[in-house]
Formats: sequence, C-alpha cells, structure tokens
Amino acid sequence: MTLDTPSEHLAPLQQSPLHREHEALGAAFTDFGGWQMPVRYQSDLIEHHAVRDAAGLFDISHMAEISVTGADAGAFLDYALAGRLSTLPLLKAKYSLLLDESGGIVDDLIVYASAEAEFLVVANASNRHAVVEALVARQSGFDVQLADLTEQLALIAVQGPAARAVLAAVDDLELRDDLSRGRTLETLGYYAAMGMAWHGTSVFVARTGYTGEDGFELYVDAEQAVDLWRALLAAGQAYGLVPCGLAARDTLRLEAGMPLYGHELGRSIQPVQAGLGRVVVTDKPAFVGKAAIEAGPAPDARVLVGLSTEGRRAPRADYVVLHGDTEVGVITSGALSPTLGHPIAMAFVDPAHREPGTVLDVDVRGTRIAATVVSLPFYQRKATS
Repeated sequence: MTLDTPSEHLAPLQQSPLHREHEALGAAFTDFGGWQMPVRYQSDLIEHHAVRDAAGLFDISHMAEISVTGADAGAFLDYALAGRLSTLPLLKAKYSLLLDESGGIVDDLIVYASAEAEFLVVANASNRHAVVEALVARQSGFDVQLADLTEQLALIAVQGPAARAVLAAVDDLELRDDLSRGRTLETLGYYAAMGMAWHGTSVFVARTGYTGEDGFELYVDAEQAVDLWRALLAAGQAYGLVPCGLAARDTLRLEAGMPLYGHELGRSIQPVQAGLGRVVVTDKPAFVGKAAIEAGPAPDARVLVGLSTEGRRAPRADYVVLHGDTEVGVITSGALSPTLGHPIAMAFVDPAHREPGTVLDVDVRGTRIAATVVSLPFYQRKATS
C-alpha cells in the first residue's frame, strides 16, 4: 500500500491547482468538503443555462482519486464495493457504492478500469479520507496496492451539448494511438475513457456527464492544469462555453435526479431507499454490507421521491413534508428549476406516499405548499451519439 495522505489531514482548507485562475475570473468561493472552490463566476442562472444550451467548464479538482493496482485489484473491489468491478472492460467506467457493515452508504463512487490490473476510484471530496480508510481496512488477504492520487491530479469537466466540439477545438490536445486505443472523441461512448496527449504528458479523458448533460471529465497532472484550463476556455469561446461553479452543478444534478452524498445518500440510508438497489450486486459471494443488504431496511423505512410544486417558492433541505397534519417525510434537496421554470425537490417519504401523482404538502417556512410526487429524473437530456 502507498498512501500520501497523513499530512493533509492537518490542513484546514485546500485549494485547487486552478485557484488563481478562478480568482482572476472573479469567482466567489465556498468551502466544500475541506476545499475552497468556486461557487459561481457571474450568475447561477447564466452558468446553468450555458450547460443546458452550450457548454460549461468546471473545476472539480476537489474530488478524490485513489488508484487500486495489483493482481487481485478486481477481486478486491468486488469485495470492498457494492458492484462487480472485476468484469469491467478496460477503459470503461461504472457507478458504484461503498457500504458499511449495516448496508449504509459511506460514499458513491465512479470506478474506471484504467489499465490492466489497475482501477481508478473517484470519491467525493468530503469522503476522501473515509473512503481511503475503508479501502485500506478491507485489503487484507488481497494482493493489491492503494495510492491516493488526489494531490497529484487536477480534474476539469466540460459539460453540455457542445462539450465534444470544445475538446476537439483545443489545438494541442491530441489523439495518440497508444493512449486512445482506437477511440476518438466522436466514438468515445458513455461511461468510457481514453487517453489523449497534452504538452508531453497524457490526459485521461472520460465521458460520464455528471451534470446530466453530455460531458467529458479530464484528469490531468496538477502541474498541467492551468495550461489546459486556459486552452479549454479559449477553445470554448466560439461555442458559448463559460466557467461554472458549484451552484450550477447543484441545480443541474438536481434536475437530473442525481443523489448527492450528505443529502440523498448517507450511512443511515440503504441503497434501495435511494433508488439505487440496482447498483448492488447481491449474488456476489461476499462484500462488505452483504448481510444487511439481504435483510433490507425496515418495512417502514422512508424512500426517495421527486416532488414538483407550482409558484416560485422552492422547498429546501430539511423542510418537512406533510400528509394532512402528519409529518411523512423531509426534503433533502430543492430549488427553483432554471430549466423547467417551477420548483422541484427530492425528499425521503414514508412508503405509503411514494406513488407518482400523490399530493402532499411541504412546510415552506410556515406556509403550506402543495407538492406532487413525480418520477425521477425531473429533466432528461436529448439522446446524442
């Protein structure tokens, strides 16, 4: 095992390798997961609509990257995570969950089969150390090595329908057969990855679209991040690309019905409650949390639903959901949807009130607002190649 994390446990707040670029662009910052990250540059609405209509550029270098290598890497991840990763084809990605023994969600992750006997695990910033500690604790008996690469890598995302055109317009971002393995930006599929050449080094280019739009995520050496960020901004001008902060990320992912750790996901929540039962492969011989998952949550455990309301007042996290005078749930995320033009929210509610079409009330600061249970996602992008 190789880890480079002990010193940064003491650091109160970290900055992205792109921090000065954000300052130069006039970003407002927020503390997120132990990092000081841009929340917006100009307007939440402008940035949100840019991603829906053209392209947005995000710095998500606060995400954690953990390398898992060795002869047992696949078998180890099968045991450590909820999914079956050992069969993941080379340069493909899979969404997975890290569970604890009670079946609760320690974090949600994206895992890449990045090379032969090598995987890249991408975790949420706020859960970086919890994920590393859990993986280390589960490696006994496996021929596997772990390395926390978070400090070495920057992560830049280009999201939106023009994302591919923006990447193709970056002059020095080049295809090279030994890195791309026959793939191109045009043929790179959803939840797939390839390498590209950039100023004498390589960039790991993935296509997962974490905002619900088509999108590419670029993992680059931290020392190369500023040059690549500037090149993307320059290439994107002709396509309407704008830098975007975490506020736009949050409304985009909410419209896409994507759960966020700390809101819809947590250690007190089993995957099936959050609509993620399909992520857990229960026919594996063993994985952490298997017994609890097979037992399932309590019959009356609350489940995640979408809520749609009228007007302009949006339900916010922790607001109470009512049926008559009885509390039947709680809001986990909510906003006035920039795309749909009305408020939307996700909430955990009692199972009896989960069916689409059910009308409930939300207590919005003392005022009851009618809310209708709807299927997730609220918004789905048009299919593209």
